[in-house]
Amino acid sequence: MSSKITASSQGSSSHEGTIQTPQNENKLGTSIFLFVAMIALFLGAVYSLSFLTLDNPWPMAVCLALFALAFWIPQSILGRSDSAGEH
Repeated sequence: MSSKITASSQGSSSHEGTIQTPQNENKLGTSIFLFVAMIALFLGAVYSLSFLTLDNPWPMAVCLALFALAFWIPQSILGRSDSAGEH
């Protein structure tokens, strides 16, 4: 699968542009770093539940916040949520 497209329908000026495909989106080191960071957020959320008691609701609040970040960051900031009509 090629990552180059040719715009031939725009008259005589044909230019080439690159599109983002899953194969060229992130480098391996960046992907590993992001994976480790998001897993750390998720495991921090799970670990915060070990401090949960009926008298102290803050560990649950921390758990919800960390889990929401671990879920939201990859999907909206790092993800491809804006590419619905691309292909």
